[in-house]
Parts: sequence; C-alpha cells; structure tokens
Amino acid sequence: MFKFESIARDLQQSIENGTLAPNDKLPTVVELCSLYGVSKITVRRAIDLLTELGLVSSRRGSGTYVKNASAIKRDALQFARSDRASGFTEEHEGAPVTSDVYDFCVVNPTAEIAQRLDIAPDAFAYYDCRVRRLDDVPICIEYTYMPIDVIPGLKRSHVEGSIYRYIREDLGLKIANFNRAVRAVAATPEEAERLDVAAGAPLLEFEQVGYLDNGEPFEYSISHNVGERYTLHNIVLA
Repeated sequence: MFKFESIARDLQQSIENGTLAPNDKLPTVVELCSLYGVSKITVRRAIDLLTELGLVSSRRGSGTYVKNASAIKRDALQFARSDRASGFTEEHEGAPVTSDVYDFCVVNPTAEIAQRLDIAPDAFAYYDCRVRRLDDVPICIEYTYMPIDVIPGLKRSHVEGSIYRYIREDLGLKIANFNRAVRAVAATPEEAERLDVAAGAPLLEFEQVGYLDNGEPFEYSISHNVGERYTLHNIVLA
C-alpha cells in the first residue's frame, strides 16, 4: 500500500467512526504533513482519494470538509468501489441496447435519499424507473435519483438512451467513481413481469452512489439485475 493510501484509509476510518463528523474541517495540508511525516504531494494525493470516494469536498479558500452524506451503509453482502465512468450503454458498446421507461418525473426524495445525494431535504431530484435491454433481452431494472441542480435539463429522451452520455457530452461533467453495495433479493411480481423471470426469482441488487470528479454525488440508484444475464464490471472490493 502506498503512503497516501494509508493516510487516506486512516482519515476514512476517522470519518466512519465519527471522530471526524459531517461538516468538520480536515486539518490543513501542512498540519497533515507534520502529523504523518510526509510531503505535501503525498497529503494532496490522500485528499484527492477521499474526494473521489465522496467522503470530503474542498471549498475554495476555506479548506476541505467532511461531506454531509454518508456513503452506502455497509450492511450488504459486499461493499465496493468502482472506478468505471461508463454506463450500461458504453459497457455494451456495439450491441443493441434499449430502455423501457416506466416512470420519469421530478420528486422530492425521502430524507434518506436526500442525505445520500447530499442535498437539502426540500430539494428536488429527477426520478426514473427503466428496464435496460441487451439484444432485446431484459438485463436489469433501475430506480434512479439525480439532483436537478447537479444534472440540469434531463429529458425523457436521455433516459430512453444514455444518461451518462448526456452528463459527459452535453453537460461536460466528469463521472469519477461509484460506491456500491451488492445484495441478493427476490423479484417482485411487477419486476418479474418486466424482466421476464418468475416471481420470487433471485436478483442481484446494486445500491450505489455515483460521484463527479469534484466529489459531488450526482446519482443514487438501486438496480435489480438478472444474475445469469449480467456481467460485473471493474469492481474493487473495499
């Protein structure tokens, strides 16, 4: 393990055990250099890593602060960090990918989801429910929330196609990484019909928070995937 990774992990543990609480300011770069006996470059790489994980954010001229929103609760079968910046469409480039959109609207998300997205309790987010198909075979059903202020101008046509392509190419934003929990769940009758499986069939549930390169959450989603039809891409277990 590199020194900057060790420092990042130590600070992450302080955040997770509450020693560093939400909105607390991290020690300055100079203070961290003195504390760990390392260079400024090493400290900055550690802070960059925490930012990529969505645990801290920098405020210009003020410093680096612990974010309000927790990452996904570690109550899952696995907890993972993924560096993939591509979505379903890009992962299956060259194959016919389609989406069945069952819902697309603006909502005031629950307090828990608002916390995951690091937005105010009265803020609004886009919500969509869609089934992703590959070669016309249903692979997964997604339930996704995206803050309006972070991902403005989202339209149904984007949801029917590639949302991540819209984020990157139209909005010019950089998707950095995801924190993801993996669980086993049973298909509800509605999901069974939409995914063409038996009611109660086992599905892989991926709960994830996606982050931009500035550490800002841009997506909270839950997807239920048909295991025998799904390939897990580029996941690093924490």
